[in-house]
Amino acid sequence: MFSRSLGLVMGGIFVLCWLAQSITGTAAYNEERLRELEGPVGWGGYVTSADFWSRTLQNWQSELLAVASMAVLSIYLRQRGSPESKPVGAPHGATGVEG
Repeated sequence: MFSRSLGLVMGGIFVLCWLAQSITGTAAYNEERLRELEGPVGWGGYVTSADFWSRTLQNWQSELLAVASMAVLSIYLRQRGSPESKPVGAPHGATGVEG
């Protein structure tokens, strides 16, 4: 279990955040529906609605763009004086070499 603990914890955090987003989204969605004099929907109805999936995918898209761009750019770009970057003049093949 310990050898898979990082994946389990991150998966748990993901599920809990998604659950929290669905619960708060249900409340906001029902508030909008009540303003338009429509009946509220239950959690299951909201989770299967286009509104939930649209909001979820917008959130994932922005987070994925931020994390992916940071990961890809950190592979190719370097910051002088940063302890995380190899020396600016070092070739790409020198990864892991102190200098």
